[in-house]
Amino acid sequence: MATTQLSPQAAASAADPAFTVTDSERRRALFGSAVGSTIEWYDYFLYGTMSSIVFAKLFFPSDDPLTSQLLALASFALAFLIRPVGGIVFAHIGDRVGRKKTLVMTLSIMGLSTVMIGLTPTYESIGVWSPILLTVFRLLQGLALGGEWGGGVLLAVEYAPANKRGFFGAVPQTGALFGLALGNLVTSGLSTVFSEEAFLSYGWRIPFVLSIVLVMIGMWIRHKVEETPSFKKVAAQAKNNPSAAAEHKLPLTETLTQHWRSVLIAIGAKFVETSTFFLFATFTISYLVAQGYKRVEALNVVLIAALLAVPVMLYFGALSDRIGRKKVFVLGTIAIAIYAGPYFWLLNQGSAVISTVAVVIGFSIIWSTYGSVLGTFFAESFPANVRYTGISLGYQVGAALVGGPMPLIATALMARYDGSYVPVAIFIALCALVSLIAISFTKDRTGQPLDS
Repeated sequence: MATTQLSPQAAASAADPAFTVTDSERRRALFGSAVGSTIEWYDYFLYGTMSSIVFAKLFFPSDDPLTSQLLALASFALAFLIRPVGGIVFAHIGDRVGRKKTLVMTLSIMGLSTVMIGLTPTYESIGVWSPILLTVFRLLQGLALGGEWGGGVLLAVEYAPANKRGFFGAVPQTGALFGLALGNLVTSGLSTVFSEEAFLSYGWRIPFVLSIVLVMIGMWIRHKVEETPSFKKVAAQAKNNPSAAAEHKLPLTETLTQHWRSVLIAIGAKFVETSTFFLFATFTISYLVAQGYKRVEALNVVLIAALLAVPVMLYFGALSDRIGRKKVFVLGTIAIAIYAGPYFWLLNQGSAVISTVAVVIGFSIIWSTYGSVLGTFFAESFPANVRYTGISLGYQVGAALVGGPMPLIATALMARYDGSYVPVAIFIALCALVSLIAISFTKDRTGQPLDS
């Protein structure tokens, strides 16, 4: 594998004791990245879970159950439209002010909006204001997550040694799995403890309100983490060369004019990861319930798969350090394109065991391949001074285009084609094709210096 020589400025920075990173600092940053990411995703996915099983009845009542469900899923998808805005706003702050300060801001906004969702009155109480308020708080969640993901990834990747960047980058990605699992675990537990009437009345609110405890823990942990070495170098160079720094005042402009190819590649690469994640994590729950499964059973299937995906994702992240990010990504993408059809066929067999195996194969194994390397791959595609902006823009635009709308698209396709899953499988395969085309235009920078 070819290597890139450090620039004189970067070499000088690397030799400076001020930029020396200890193992304990790396562990602290990795832990802070994982915990913060878990909390953010817990808050975010909790809404997705509730939109599949509760919100249609409470906030979007209609004479037609399908219409109510589509409206609930649409509110879920709306947050994805504002995630690129959050990515741009907070990425600008992250590239100019620092990763750490930005992550504290996003975690605060996410926590507040999640608690407010849990306190929002239903349609029966305040009428049309109910879905309006719910949607506003959901948009705030999207705004916060738009800025959170990029910072969480960089907190891990920019602290990582070159030979372990894939593994380090996979750690914050597991936050999505832990957050999803935690949300499903809490929802499943409450569904068991409360009667259906009690759950619909107030039980569903508990996990939203209690998220404030998790947010406070996350804030405390992140305050203990120092700024990343990469940003310290950027800040030092800006201090030593103010005229050069003045040319980089607008990271978004620089990203779109000088690194637009990398942004487009990132958007395309995101297609397969985001479409399949929400296929497994959100749509599968409502699909299984429609097949006659109890809510708890459907939640537990996804819960098991999400937890099993954690060690698998870490394995593939470490594997990418040995064989390259691109190989891992391509293998997983081809696999999901082939598996999309059989996945739904297995779900239709009416067996909880077979359904669990189906989700484990798709979510725990296949999705974990490209899901593990996505953050590191994006980070390696941009220089440090616009890295937060570049990875956030690519990731969030890709998510907005197909991730958020995926449950809505899948539900609408099945309604249009008399319940057939074939159009949904074709849609997944097309997303995989887009990602394969995108990834073919990039070079694998595994093992090369991050800041060259």
